[in-house]
Amino acid sequence: MPYRSFALFALCFPLLSIADPLPVEQAAPGIYVHHGVHKDIDAGYGGDICNIGFIVGDKGVAIIDSGGSPKIGAQLREAVRKVTHLPILYVINTHVHPDHIFGNAAFKDDHPAFVGHEKLAAAMAQRKEAYLRHQDEWVGADAAGSEMTPPTLAVKSTQTVDLGGRTLLLTAYPAAHTHADLSVLDSATKTLWTGDLLFVERTPSIDGDIKGWLKVIEQLHNTPATLAIPGHGPVPADWHAALDNEHRYLATLLDDVRAAIKQGRTMEQTMDTAAHSEQGKWTLFDIVNRRNVNFVFPVLEWE
Repeated sequence: MPYRSFALFALCFPLLSIADPLPVEQAAPGIYVHHGVHKDIDAGYGGDICNIGFIVGDKGVAIIDSGGSPKIGAQLREAVRKVTHLPILYVINTHVHPDHIFGNAAFKDDHPAFVGHEKLAAAMAQRKEAYLRHQDEWVGADAAGSEMTPPTLAVKSTQTVDLGGRTLLLTAYPAAHTHADLSVLDSATKTLWTGDLLFVERTPSIDGDIKGWLKVIEQLHNTPATLAIPGHGPVPADWHAALDNEHRYLATLLDDVRAAIKQGRTMEQTMDTAAHSEQGKWTLFDIVNRRNVNFVFPVLEWE
């Protein structure tokens, strides 16, 4: 269209302008990661607190988590387009939490397969009303266009998808961080995307089953990966050691809450003491650890 007409079009429809690409780093050949900041999900958190990214094959691209708002998703899509114009074939959600899924809407016009754990659709449906109700508070104007996009490809145990020159092994887990956790292992680079089954620096948050999570950590240790990308925090030089750190925190929390229950302490009292040997080793500890006690205490009372 003529320049003058294009300028008028841009002024009238500013929301259609191209989003600025998210900064990404290439963690391994064809593996691109954007690191979110360490903030709690709360008013004004902004939608950019977890690790998201993409994998590029010879035939196309897989998105691994899409961020906490359509805007973050659009910025991730622009980051993809700076690297390649191959089609986006898959958008893979590692679990249900809003910081990982609300960017899905930015990829709808690419017509990818949306991929998740077999229990992800039910988890999305259960939380849809609450999550959408809070989106304006969480991300402000960037909430525009927020919607739940359930998986069109559900993983029951394991499944592979082909990007051309590399296959991705998708593994669904029993209840751990959540009730619908999924990991992604890239065959070409042996890079494991753990989702929030692995936290680095940030206090692990529990929304599933603490005992199940400890078992899943043991399972993850046996994954034939040389590199792991956590759901939060930097890519660790030694991902097995990072798993051990997470295991230590969760095991300490479990033992301390059990001991408090045996001693007849209340949940409120336990919030002030459980896992406090871990304080100073994790960011957001005071907020997240208290929330974890609140989550696991009522469950462990019935052991």
